[in-house]
Amino acid sequence: MKYAVGVDIGGTTVKLGLFDENANVLDKWEIPTIKDNQGAQIVPDVAKSVLAKLAEKNIDKAEVAGIGVGAPGAVDEDGVMTGGAVNLGWPVFNLRTTLEEATGGIPVKAANDANVAAFGEMWQGGGKGYSDMVAVTLGTGVGGGIIVNGKILTGATGAGGEIGHIHLEDAETEVCGCGHCGCLEQYASATGIVRLAKRRLAQDDKASVLRSSEISAKTVFDAVKAGDEVAIEIAEKFGYYLGKGLAAVANVVNPQVFVIGGGVSKAGDVLIPFVEPNFQKYVFPPCRHAKFALAKLGNDAGIFGAAGMILKAF
Repeated sequence: MKYAVGVDIGGTTVKLGLFDENANVLDKWEIPTIKDNQGAQIVPDVAKSVLAKLAEKNIDKAEVAGIGVGAPGAVDEDGVMTGGAVNLGWPVFNLRTTLEEATGGIPVKAANDANVAAFGEMWQGGGKGYSDMVAVTLGTGVGGGIIVNGKILTGATGAGGEIGHIHLEDAETEVCGCGHCGCLEQYASATGIVRLAKRRLAQDDKASVLRSSEISAKTVFDAVKAGDEVAIEIAEKFGYYLGKGLAAVANVVNPQVFVIGGGVSKAGDVLIPFVEPNFQKYVFPPCRHAKFALAKLGNDAGIFGAAGMILKAF
């Protein structure tokens, strides 16, 4: 029996999972992300935690096929954090070789966390059964992961899949976190939906339950489910931008399926009818077959994808 460890490094916690070669989760746990001193303690802490878990389970290092790691930043094919990781304090360094050395030689594969989560959804989640997939993460921002022929599309510097920064709106004056204006992220993320809602509510005095509640992506889609006309208009605008943006993605990578995850996806299937018609309107006809599905792994997508990078080789 071979084993793999999946590691998902976040800004607050590091999630870890121990898997057997049949993709069964044997254990999962978390450790705090210590960001002091440019995050120098993070990799040693991960190594220490992994080795302790192997000892607890009486698993010899020789039985471990490898450790997969997802990290928040651009990671190239060699495991180098090409731009560091700003929210961890990391400089540019080789994550793969550093963790291999810290664990005494256990093989490591490393990739961007969004790409790793996408791989997890393809392997055991909402994209299972497909080999060409785009994962769309609608959270505070809009993240993406592109899988082509069963492999993560990394890009030259590890920045492949940054679909949230597709430019969609020339008239936008507010600046996106990337420094540009009019990005998909400004309309389809949780914060983007709030922006759309506030702009719509400011247009007139049309009655809406949203006027008497705190505005969030959740309250907008709860109001949509209740038939609130203003909320439906906001959802239509959201669907226009996301559908048009994903059409641009489909025209480049021609996926079989889009798997939608992140906090906004918790609204459920109500999202898809607003997105799919706009996708069909703007997509190149031979790419129209792409399906839409919701992610299934939730917060575990990262550890599944990280372990899957190791175990898919079997």
